[in-house]
Amino acid sequence: MKKMIMLAVVALGLLSCTNETAVTATENEKNNSEKETFKTAYIDTEKLVKDYQQFKDFESKFKSMSDRMQEELERDAKKFQRDVLDLQQNAQSKGMEWAQNRQVELERRQVTLAEKEQNFMRKFQEESAVERDSMVTQMKDFIKDYAKTNGYDYIFGTGDIASVLYAKEEYDLTEEILNLLNKQYEEKTGKKVEKEEKTEDK
Repeated sequence: MKKMIMLAVVALGLLSCTNETAVTATENEKNNSEKETFKTAYIDTEKLVKDYQQFKDFESKFKSMSDRMQEELERDAKKFQRDVLDLQQNAQSKGMEWAQNRQVELERRQVTLAEKEQNFMRKFQEESAVERDSMVTQMKDFIKDYAKTNGYDYIFGTGDIASVLYAKEEYDLTEEILNLLNKQYEEKTGKKVEKEEKTEDK
């Protein structure tokens, strides 16, 4: 849409250069009024994700899940190492047959431990990806509804892959969107969202 408007303005400019008839005053007024009503804003997406309470809770939840999985795997690994050491220390005293049976059992357990670790990783990645995608979709829908309700033509996102190279601070909607998202999350969950103190840039 923006490109089409820009192309139309450029085309009108070229047409007026090649044609001796100037653009009428009413057409100029129309173009100026279109520019004045064109409404844009931007959101600092990095800040939004960092300070949005639902994302904080998401990170906390999956960090706890990861820690629990890691602890369980470490317990299994330590027990396995103790049993390997036991085999090495008692192989001669308990005989060849015991040592061979014990070694087969430990090899099976090693395979099982590797499978368990893979299953944990797959479960973690799948569950976190589904929940993250759901949150991102909800945020996009919220911003889309906000833009329609407040009459914006465009809302840009800044971050690692910035889609805006320059924006006046007066167009920054980050705090407003963040506050509304946190308020909505607070109402939905009943969880009180702590407001962070704003630090002034020096």
